Amino acid sequence: MEITFTKLQGNGNDFILIDEFQKEVIPEEMKAGFAAIYCDRRFGIGADGVLFLQASEAADIRMRLLQPDESEAAMCGNGIRCLAKYAYDAGYVKESCSVETGAGIVPVTMGYAEDEFTATITMPTPRFDRSGIPAVGNGEYKEEIRGFTVYAANTGVPHAVVFVNEIGAVDIATAGPAIRNHPSFPEGANVNFVETAGDGTLRIRTFERGVEDETFSCGTGATASAAVARHLGKAGDAVRVETKGGPLVIRFGEAVTMEGPAETVYSGVIPL
Repeated sequence: MEITFTKLQGNGNDFILIDEFQKEVIPEEMKAGFAAIYCDRRFGIGADGVLFLQASEAADIRMRLLQPDESEAAMCGNGIRCLAKYAYDAGYVKESCSVETGAGIVPVTMGYAEDEFTATITMPTPRFDRSGIPAVGNGEYKEEIRGFTVYAANTGVPHAVVFVNEIGAVDIATAGPAIRNHPSFPEGANVNFVETAGDGTLRIRTFERGVEDETFSCGTGATASAAVARHLGKAGDAVRVETKGGPLVIRFGEAVTMEGPAETVYSGVIPL
């Protein structure tokens, strides 16, 4: 028996994709363990998560994301772009499609320009109330944690947002877990350290829940950071977010959209 997979990345946020559009490949009870084994960068393939592309009764395709700690994430902006690229290349969808996620149905438009693939995702509407993040207490989130002023929003998954003078000076390995595991976040939170760079640009570094480490990019984190910055008057309706893996563009209008690239890295076979 062999399991075929495809490795994709969106701004350095990398994923193993298992195509289950036609049939189940990894039994349900083994999906979490599969992610833990094969996301390992030394003893596995190496990735920030495993995407399962499935058929959907509510949308064109369905995305599930299992993370290295065996948890399942409801939403992933970079993951959706990678999933959409694979589905587009495979002929499962056309330039516009809908993706079922744990955070709802997400519209996607995509295509190639000079051999470069770009997708625009309609993101979940950001929520700033504590009940919608979720976070303990009432009203909008603002807490002092380990010397940082922390804001929060939910853009499909919970995100903490911390504005700093220089993101390069932040010890993310220490500060990230302290905020991610703070008691005010009953389900934990991804943590984004944000530097405002002028001209509608933010620079961010993200410590991701589930990966339990810094990642090169986080689409929902970029959206949450832009949303909180706009909410506080630090940014406008179009925000360029520079992640370690490259830029994303977040726009606020009738809907919130995120635009960015996705690349197929390679395909392979796992022999069993």
